[in-house]
Amino acid sequence: MTAVIATVFGLTVTLGALEFGIGWSPSGPEPGAFPFYIGLLITAAGLGIIIQTLVQKRSSAEAFLTAEQLRAVASFTLPIIGLVVVSLWLGLYVGMALYLFFTMTVQGGYRIHTAALVGIGMAVFMYVVLEIGFKTPLLKGPLENALGL
Repeated sequence: MTAVIATVFGLTVTLGALEFGIGWSPSGPEPGAFPFYIGLLITAAGLGIIIQTLVQKRSSAEAFLTAEQLRAVASFTLPIIGLVVVSLWLGLYVGMALYLFFTMTVQGGYRIHTAALVGIGMAVFMYVVLEIGFKTPLLKGPLENALGL
């Protein structure tokens, strides 16, 4: 099904690029040239996967995802979901520090003080770079508001 969606997406991009022109103008390539070729590439990839799937005789009893693979996906996905939830509640910098602390201690086996130092240090570093350096405000929570940041 994903291959069919990719193929349809590639065709849509290719046909849409034709509206902007795909040739060469006196000033260089026309605006649709790059999207046209990317669309062709996506279409070819989708068709290749469709053909490969039709040629292969896959057993319907074959598991899509083993228990070990599911644990690996969950060990990556659940902390990211936690980062989003905590960031919405406590702010992005606190969420980032807690995410790094959690993944370093639980998944990486680092010592608590090392993980805390990296988590807090990275949050402070990102604050300095993004908020002060680039003047890009990010989601803040009650801790940042209490500190007047």
